[in-house]
Amino acid sequence: MNLTLDIGNTAVKWATFEGRTLLEQGHDLPTDKLTEAEAVLACASGKVPETAYDLPLLTAERTLPIRLGYKTPQTLGADRIAAACGAWSLHRGEACLVIDAGTCITVDFIDDGGTYHGGAIMPGLQMNLQALHTFTAKLPLVDITGVTKAPVLGRTTEESIVAGTLGATLLALAGYVAAYREKSPALRVLLTGGDAPRLVAAGASGWEHQPLLTLMGLNEILLNE
Repeated sequence: MNLTLDIGNTAVKWATFEGRTLLEQGHDLPTDKLTEAEAVLACASGKVPETAYDLPLLTAERTLPIRLGYKTPQTLGADRIAAACGAWSLHRGEACLVIDAGTCITVDFIDDGGTYHGGAIMPGLQMNLQALHTFTAKLPLVDITGVTKAPVLGRTTEESIVAGTLGATLLALAGYVAAYREKSPALRVLLTGGDAPRLVAAGASGWEHQPLLTLMGLNEILLNE
């Protein structure tokens, strides 16, 4: 049994696998699973909890099922590597664009030969909302919980903030997808991360939602070794 952990900025997620078959998943550090697992691998985009200091952490130096074409692999986030490996495990031989909508939103491209090239990093939805409130005198902190529509035209201050965060984020991501599809028409687009369901509800259609993509990628790395 393999145990994989995704230590993010706001949450810890884990999953166990037998081969490529998902057995269990959950949140927080599963201390009972640590003793049962035959192999363990974690990626940390956030602060590593003290209880996780002894966990084997993914770095760019590890043997991977993909090749890294990134200019500075030593600075590449482990979560981006893992998600790219997850996309390759699902769609080997196909070009993929991974959109990970977490605290930050990352866009990463893997070509059909299995080379990871990089992509983009942009503020996540909550980071945008918090920044508008923090760095202005009068703009409120807007809660987008339950928002299922991303307006282009905001008719109130709150609607304008939603248009400038959720709406603009969707437009930006759609622009990235269109740009990559000019070179790779058969591009697979995979969406993951904590805000992925919110983007789907607000209109991100035609993209493959894979909530466990990072954990699947970590498992693929273990299987590849």
